[in-house]
Amino acid sequence: MIAAPELPSEFHYPQDSDTRFSSDTDFSEAPDVSINPTKGKGGKKGKKAAGEKGKGGKGVGGAGRMNGHYQENGMENLMLFEVVKMGKSAMQSVVDDWIEAYKTDRDMALLDLINFFIQCSGCKGVVSGEMFRNMQNSEIIRRMTEEFDELHAIMNGDYPLTMAGPLWKKFKGSFCEFIAVLVRQCQYSIIYDEYLMDTVISLLTGLSDSQVRAFRHTSTLAAMKLMTALVNVALNLSINMDNTQRQYETERNKMVAKRANDRLELLLQKRKELQENQDEIENMMNAIFKGVFVHRYRDAIAEIRAITIEEIGMWMKLYSDAFLNDSYLKYVGWTMHDKQGEVRLKCLTALQGLYYNRELNTRLELFTSRFKDRIVSMTLDKEYDVAVQAIKLLTLVLHSTDEVLSPEDCESVYHLVYSAHRPVAIAAGEFLFKKLFSTREPEEEGAPKRRGRQSPNANLIKTTVFFFLESELHEHAAYLVDSLWESGADLLKDWECMTSLLLDDPVPGEEALTDRQETALIEIMLCTVRQAAECHPPVGRGTGKRVMTAKEKKTQLDDRTRMTELFAVTLPPLLAKYSIDTEKVTNLLQLPQFFDLDIYTTGRLEKHLEALLRQIREIVEKHTDTEVLEACSKTYHALCNEEFTIFNRVDIARSQLLDEMVDKFNRLLEDFLQEGEEPDDDDAYQVLSTLKRITAFHNAHDLSQWDLFSSNFKLLNTGIENGDMPEQIVVHALQCTHYVVLWYLAKVSEGSHRKEELMSLRKQMRMFCLMCQRYLTNVNTTVKEQAFTILCDVLLVFSHQMVSGGREQLEPLVYSPDDSLQTELLSFILHHVFIDQDDDNGSTDGQQDDEAAKIEALHKRRNLLAAYCKLIIYNVVEMNTGADIFKQYMRYYNDYGDIIKETMSKTRQIDKIQCAKTLILSLQQLFHEMLSELGTGFDRSSSAFCGIKELARRFSLTFGLDQVKTRDAIAMLHKDGIEFAFKEPSPQGEGNPPLHLAFLDILSEFSSKLMRQDKRTVHMYLERFMTFQMALQRDDCWLPLISYRNSLQAGGDDDTMSVVSGYSSRGSSVRSKKTKAATPTCVFSLAEESSSSSADMSWQHQSMQTPVMMPSPHLTSTMMRGPGDMREEQHPHPHTLPQTPQLHQTPIDYNTQVTWMLAQRQQEEVRQQQERAMNYAKLRTNLQQAIRRGTGLMEEDEEPIVEDVMMSSEGRMEDLNEGMDFDTMDIDLPPSKNRRERSELKPDYFDPGSIMDESVSNSLLLYSTINTL
Repeated sequence: MIAAPELPSEFHYPQDSDTRFSSDTDFSEAPDVSINPTKGKGGKKGKKAAGEKGKGGKGVGGAGRMNGHYQENGMENLMLFEVVKMGKSAMQSVVDDWIEAYKTDRDMALLDLINFFIQCSGCKGVVSGEMFRNMQNSEIIRRMTEEFDELHAIMNGDYPLTMAGPLWKKFKGSFCEFIAVLVRQCQYSIIYDEYLMDTVISLLTGLSDSQVRAFRHTSTLAAMKLMTALVNVALNLSINMDNTQRQYETERNKMVAKRANDRLELLLQKRKELQENQDEIENMMNAIFKGVFVHRYRDAIAEIRAITIEEIGMWMKLYSDAFLNDSYLKYVGWTMHDKQGEVRLKCLTALQGLYYNRELNTRLELFTSRFKDRIVSMTLDKEYDVAVQAIKLLTLVLHSTDEVLSPEDCESVYHLVYSAHRPVAIAAGEFLFKKLFSTREPEEEGAPKRRGRQSPNANLIKTTVFFFLESELHEHAAYLVDSLWESGADLLKDWECMTSLLLDDPVPGEEALTDRQETALIEIMLCTVRQAAECHPPVGRGTGKRVMTAKEKKTQLDDRTRMTELFAVTLPPLLAKYSIDTEKVTNLLQLPQFFDLDIYTTGRLEKHLEALLRQIREIVEKHTDTEVLEACSKTYHALCNEEFTIFNRVDIARSQLLDEMVDKFNRLLEDFLQEGEEPDDDDAYQVLSTLKRITAFHNAHDLSQWDLFSSNFKLLNTGIENGDMPEQIVVHALQCTHYVVLWYLAKVSEGSHRKEELMSLRKQMRMFCLMCQRYLTNVNTTVKEQAFTILCDVLLVFSHQMVSGGREQLEPLVYSPDDSLQTELLSFILHHVFIDQDDDNGSTDGQQDDEAAKIEALHKRRNLLAAYCKLIIYNVVEMNTGADIFKQYMRYYNDYGDIIKETMSKTRQIDKIQCAKTLILSLQQLFHEMLSELGTGFDRSSSAFCGIKELARRFSLTFGLDQVKTRDAIAMLHKDGIEFAFKEPSPQGEGNPPLHLAFLDILSEFSSKLMRQDKRTVHMYLERFMTFQMALQRDDCWLPLISYRNSLQAGGDDDTMSVVSGYSSRGSSVRSKKTKAATPTCVFSLAEESSSSSADMSWQHQSMQTPVMMPSPHLTSTMMRGPGDMREEQHPHPHTLPQTPQLHQTPIDYNTQVTWMLAQRQQEEVRQQQERAMNYAKLRTNLQQAIRRGTGLMEEDEEPIVEDVMMSSEGRMEDLNEGMDFDTMDIDLPPSKNRRERSELKPDYFDPGSIMDESVSNSLLLYSTINTL
């Protein structure tokens, strides 16, 4: 059995079983709020139960004053609600005024309070004095429900607690404050008068059982806040009883001569009064808890469930002796499985308040052991806010005891430091810091502070390195640093200790860092320097630029100064020690980018600057790796800042280095190209290494003064002529020449320039483009990819876009690719991007290397495709070339789907019509390929045809829901599709379907995107290509035509057109009385687009001669037809043929058609208005009847809905009914409900997602029908 909470010393345990919990009733029935176990269940004799509304006092019907406002005819002015809503008056004075009125006329004041709660719910009804005197609470609530503006609330869902705006946002706080102050001011006398609290609790209990959401939500909040206020009162009573008992014991223990019997009697009387008051408060709390909480904690509305959980957490925190036991904790544990994140969040915040107090840990042991796994699994919650609070709760659990969480539990939190969501990562970082770094070596008092390798942070830094290596996410050091930054910034900014660990020799007995650990430490050190200097999270975690506070700016400046002073001295020896290690040097060379370069001058560190420049020069001469060389180039670029005094010194060193490299390159190149025989490998290596260095520096520095274009072009030309140039030399020569052209363009664009410079740049650019085009046919794949990428960049830079923004003087530089170049670029994409994964993978060094190679190859192909798609988007190449790209959308969806979809979106923004033509062209190309593969007699159920149809469906979805914006594009798409379908006649002769007729089945996927009037217009255009015999065909080979025509008729006209509407719907005079004329009226004309077509169409002139006759308008009755008749007319039989088809009929005049259509539209609007009025009246009647006969929402205490809300499918909730081998009471959780049992959730008129009874469901179904109409 769970031990009862500790009670004051004068209390005695009762003999009956009401105050103890059995294993059968503990978790299945609501516990009594037992503050004083010696009390009787009935409380004082002669008092009414808290749930009954007391009657008595002065009459309510007379006139009087209330809060300075008159009441007339027993009706309140409801000014109490207005005062609380405005929130301008001090709540203390408002409550005091009400108390004074209550003392004068308690019935009138209580009536004001009742109407206050009613009006806070948004109800416009008023409880009169007559109603209050003669009606029960249930009758009053039913009357208020009937007077509630339920239809308005259904449509808007607004009441004070949910309304928007600053006034209503403050209302909830004022509302809660009013209840708290009211109880606090009445706690010494009024709440014990057996009238006020009984009436209020009875009213709130009844309102919380209402099916009207506004009543239920407002009364639940009021009841829970009332309960919280009573808990405070009970806590004060308990303290007073303790003091009284202590005084009594002290007085009684005195000697008989010194004992004051009168004082003893007074203390006994006071304790008796306090005991009686405590019994009264306990009765009130039991009434609220059992009448409201146990039913509303599993309400259908998440906001109501969240209120109950939030408040029970407050009760357990405020009065832990009475509430902090498993009888109340079970509700929080159950609700942690709630399907709404808002409720789960309240559970975690409530538990945080409990676990924060270490004194309460012993009472939470059973709960922790039972629900620990659930809390751990919630760290992966799909709601990030819930996950953050779950991690914080585990941190508090870890802080209280280190034995509860297993290593597996901790590891599930550790990996979250690499989460892309920064709050989750920060919380996980705090958990990691407390778990691994909280045990710091204590420093002896008076001893000098240890620094460097001997500092207390040394072992913690090593621990960080070990954790980083064990996580096996070596490319995410920046994320680890960012996660630990808020909790361990002092540790991470101990750069002196880090450099000491790298430079100093280990002391005897200390284990030195391995090479792998040193690499990880350098990477972490770089990330900490970047974080301190930039003060923003790494890429992928930022939420936009944040304005820094003055304190943060000062910290940033201090950190930059400190890091510069330290690394200016230690960086040269670090580079010297690791000069041959590529990875370490690359990271170390990035440190100067974050320096405050003024420190070199103000701190007189010029000699360290010279040492740094010497080390960089040596590294450039030693290394040929591209990453190292680019890091050196960026370091020179960072140091060569004209704003600082060190610029001249660094610029001289850079110029000397570049002079030597260019002279060496020219000399080697001359020897390399002039040799009659093939150059040996050593010469090729020397040329390549020098060219790599020049290319790396040319990326960040302008080397135009050395005229590198001529030498590189000569090298590339020789490679074309001889065909034996090494691959890497060609790749870097292309890249270097690209940089030459771009730097020349930057120079010309900046300021004044001569015409000769423009002509020279134009000549170089065109020569270079021609050279890249020639290399597209190279046998080496790497060279072709490099040439393609550079060529796409150059074409994009020198496109017509470059003259925008007032740069018309650059127009001579604009270069547009000719047809041959466009064809070669497209051919390259088709042969090098849209290939199978295995075709481009040559790695056979194991499965892991194979996967890495596949990912790298895919990344490269994605870059190539993106480069070409940019040419399409910026109109550098013809948009119709995108058809070959778009047709691959489904086949390569996983690899390139996002790129192709974005390209389609951008092209549609540029030109909707041309984009639609490109999409239909891609489908036509696929259709041609299918015919060539399967032949003309293909099966439409084949995978190839179904694949084309699915692609058309995907294309259709990309047009969105706004039919007005895409109207012209969709119409043009249908036009081109129809012309394609009838373009080629049947090879089997007349009488057989056209060769491409099956394409109409594909085209029907776009019919839903046509507007109603456009469907009729497209249908008329389709009929121009048909013959009378085609319309009569019903063979399988003609099904595409039939299905396409059906798709155009569906929704195109409410009650016209059968399957053969163009011909068969004209002959019958009976049918002519039931059907309207198909009057295609399209606001756009596509005649100009199809002028070259053999079947030139006119979309607006309906009187032109076509292969079939135009439909004529039909007479329509003005009588209101029944639904059955309408359904019969709207869905004619698809195979109904006219008895006397008329092939020659004069088309009706266009103006007559328009006039007839307007008349029909007006008739239809009148009919719809009448139906809306009738349905509205029915809806209101049904709702009122349902409310009158609505049953209560009070149900037994059951477990709430349990639903899996985890982001990861790996986490599985353990059986909640599993037994526990403890001497304390078993937590017997009820089984989770299945879907059928979930219907017991409380119905709610004002929530469309709630579960309703049959009558309410029918009413809302009727209401939804009205909205649809």
